[in-house]
Amino acid sequence: MVRALAAGCCLWCLWGCAGARTQPALPPTEQGRSELIKAAQQVLVDRCLTEQGAAGPPPRQEVLFGTGPTELSVTLATGYTVRAHTDGCLARAHRFLYGDQARWFRAEVTVNNLLPEAQARLGRDPAYRAALARRAACADGDTPCVRASGLEELRTRLEPERLAEVRAAHRDEITTYGQLRDRALHRAAGLLAGRPTPHRKGHLPS
Repeated sequence: MVRALAAGCCLWCLWGCAGARTQPALPPTEQGRSELIKAAQQVLVDRCLTEQGAAGPPPRQEVLFGTGPTELSVTLATGYTVRAHTDGCLARAHRFLYGDQARWFRAEVTVNNLLPEAQARLGRDPAYRAALARRAACADGDTPCVRASGLEELRTRLEPERLAEVRAAHRDEITTYGQLRDRALHRAAGLLAGRPTPHRKGHLPS
């Protein structure tokens, strides 16, 4: 009985240790993590394009980005609308990495436009608009006039406040962005750890 338990423990330890060793290490920096996700996305896109005979160069744009009416769209507080397809190799790679392409698209577009939204809010501030008008009245090269307008000082003080407001307003999207990006990071690490060459042929994982 003791011998059997010992053997079972050894097997469990061997399995656990082997599993720990096969866990891919994640880059310690944000830049490294972004590069890891981009590298995995490129592998997935290249594989998809090759499977469909559209690798190029240049790759066929309709296969890469999708065709027909765009199925996803986000209208920003700045008034701009960003659109994307749900077909195409890029969308396919996003589904593998992030799981829910639509959720990722909304979160990514929102997070990438937090600063423009904050700047748009700043542009509607009466004090900032008055300073902007004073700055516009200055002649080119009139440094004392530019300084006296107070525009830069006001921007330095107010922009972080507006950005904090925008981040609070989009807390849910920021949380989703972090969660899905973390998922993509682990999916990317697993994909690249099990793929010794960047151009190995094969089917797109699911």
